Amino acid sequence: MMSLKFSKMHGLGNDFMVIDGINQTFAPNPARIAQWANRHFGIGFDQLLLVERAQTPAADFRYRIFNADGGEVQQCGNGARCFAKFVYDKGLTDKTHIAVETAAGIIKPQIQPNGLITVDMGAPRFAPAEIPFRLPENAASEAANALTQPIMWADKQTINASLVSMGNPHAVLRVDNAETAPVAEIGAALQQHPQFPERVNVGFMQVLDPTHIALRVFERGVGETLACGTGACAAVVAGMRQGWLAAGETVRVSLRGGDLFIHWQEGENVMMTGEAVLVFDGELA
Repeated sequence: MMSLKFSKMHGLGNDFMVIDGINQTFAPNPARIAQWANRHFGIGFDQLLLVERAQTPAADFRYRIFNADGGEVQQCGNGARCFAKFVYDKGLTDKTHIAVETAAGIIKPQIQPNGLITVDMGAPRFAPAEIPFRLPENAASEAANALTQPIMWADKQTINASLVSMGNPHAVLRVDNAETAPVAEIGAALQQHPQFPERVNVGFMQVLDPTHIALRVFERGVGETLACGTGACAAVVAGMRQGWLAAGETVRVSLRGGDLFIHWQEGENVMMTGEAVLVFDGELA
């Protein structure tokens, strides 16, 4: 393989290998990505982000995301902020407002004068088919419109989850204490539950006050991460629809890696603001 230039970046500790696929040739290989993701024998990252030329006139770039296991996914909010900083700092664009194609649709990151990056994450979706989530065969018709869905898991226990798609599937659970919640146990069980045909990201949300939550997220194909941008969006949307959070306000989401600020008004797109940091530039021989 020819040498490959890359950058290591993070958004609140959610870390990424970012590759310019415009000025160099890169063919994604799941086994190689998984090897690079290894924190002991590779570069170490949660996801690999690939910058490509846009395929439609409406966008400036195409954005592809690969989990640490090499599987390609639709969306990553923390990655979107790093993507925007990368293309701007590397001179791939001089725009501070860009349109980016993803597998889940076009997102529009904005680089703010203070260095923080705001990303229009698009509209949340709630229909089970759009999560996607398989309703039980005996489910009543009104169950499809429920804010929460009961999910049976270990030893026939039922857990209630708020289901939201932010371009990727999320199940949000309200907990009394995010710090002590059984994230690994429940997250591992639910992320591969058969009712989620594309697996699911599982969020554990503690409501601190109507505009502040604590959140931990177990991501499909990754495990628990220090931060999850789409998970923060999903949690705020779910909290507002449940009446736990102040509707239409900006909510501070405290993750293990730091804070994100999420703004959502019913019927509008979700706006996410946070930092993106370059760790180092590297080159693979």
